[in-house]
Amino acid sequence: MSPWRKLRLLIENPFQLWIFFANRGFFNYMDDEKYLRYRYRCLMRKKLSLERPRSFNEKIQWLKLYDRKPIYNSMVDKYEAKNYVGDLIGEQYIIPTYGVWNNFDEIDFDSLPDQFVIKCTHDSGGIVIVRDKNKFDKEHAKKVIERALNKDFYLIGREWPYKDLEHRIIIEKYISNRDNDLGLIDYKFYCFNGEPKFLYISAGLEDHDKARISFVSLEWERLPFYRTDFKQFEQLPEKPTNYEEMIHICKKLAEGIRFIRVDLYEIDNRIYFSELTFHPCSGFMPLNDEKYDLEIGEMLELSK
Repeated sequence: MSPWRKLRLLIENPFQLWIFFANRGFFNYMDDEKYLRYRYRCLMRKKLSLERPRSFNEKIQWLKLYDRKPIYNSMVDKYEAKNYVGDLIGEQYIIPTYGVWNNFDEIDFDSLPDQFVIKCTHDSGGIVIVRDKNKFDKEHAKKVIERALNKDFYLIGREWPYKDLEHRIIIEKYISNRDNDLGLIDYKFYCFNGEPKFLYISAGLEDHDKARISFVSLEWERLPFYRTDFKQFEQLPEKPTNYEEMIHICKKLAEGIRFIRVDLYEIDNRIYFSELTFHPCSGFMPLNDEKYDLEIGEMLELSK
């Protein structure tokens, strides 16, 4: 699509036009509540109710504004979270870290192994996976990581835990599922008041066209709702070998928290911690039917 065609579509759609400018920082001056009301209207095409939130997405917006604890900053920082989680459940679940740097040019790649993963501690999505250092495109990696370093994840969705986080680069051990063709499988548990209620399985997220995401119950049955921005698994992957241990870990990490998503891996029959998320999709998750947004919302109890 030509740039002029894109511009025309933006001008014809005021909602997308607002998002276009918002993502480029034009509305950074807005206070959080006003910004979220506008963004919700543009992305979800309906008014945001913060006075009586009912749906899951609405309640996530409420949590952004009213559930703010200092410990949340460490829990979402991709380096600090390793220490936080390791203290709670044990270092054996933590993916080894090769180092943390303030800028890309400080990294001594000669000292790194043949495989590793580069990402930013304050960001979500800006990641470079190196499976063979001999084929490593350093210049491309630098562009990806420096773009992520300069992105203020808080300002885009007003997710308070990311506010004022230090922007750093972390490189950690590369892990993969060797016994399947799906690539690295992520198990993301949705926990309400300390209890996991369901999860979604994801794989292949490096390539959106190949990526697959499906929601399943704790009994490992496909649920009727799904994200409209991703394809589902044609056939569900097998339940992890250490599934019950995963649930136990989730309960421990989610204790005392209204809502949190706990992301885990299982590699060679061993569980690894991935990350903690307070606001999945920043509270703008596109589901196939609004009724499911309301049903999930009933699981999330709020209290001012």
